[in-house]
Amino acid sequence: MNPVTADPSDEPAVQRPHHGVATASPAGVADISQLMFASRAVTAAVVRALGSVDPTVSVAQMRVLVLLWTGEPLNLSAVADGLGVNASNASRTCDRLVAAGLVARAEGAADRRHVALTLTGSGRDFVERLMERRERELATIVARMTEDDRRRLMTALEPFNAAARSDLWPSDAPRPARDPRLLEWGI
Repeated sequence: MNPVTADPSDEPAVQRPHHGVATASPAGVADISQLMFASRAVTAAVVRALGSVDPTVSVAQMRVLVLLWTGEPLNLSAVADGLGVNASNASRTCDRLVAAGLVARAEGAADRRHVALTLTGSGRDFVERLMERRERELATIVARMTEDDRRRLMTALEPFNAAARSDLWPSDAPRPARDPRLLEWGI
């Protein structure tokens, strides 16, 4: 069984590497096959939501828009850090969003090297529609569960989300004020 593409309930749980990467954790070996399957479902919901709102916007562009939506204005370095890419890649992505009318770029009055990126009205509308659609996609999946299973899932996700927080914001540097929906929507 390929642990990423097959239904994990098809075979008994066994410890196996995922894409050649061992699942060892500091506490020992963990079987993450259920988590890998869940990540496929969440990723599919995100991609479906993005495609339904505007199929011309890439996943990287969506990530920039969500970063700005949750903490604008941001400079290019903050966007690059948030995406985990170099500044030139972030700059090209932002250039495309500016050309599409979704992001505005303003030079600093005191120093033209300092550029502030913000969402335009169209950019904000795009992200709002995207998040509403994404929430509907995930709610549809969760609605197929029993009430007890939904409650257990939400409770089980709390420590996972706490552990993942540092991956969402890897820097210890002060962060811009962020919309609390960022954690709800996992960006």
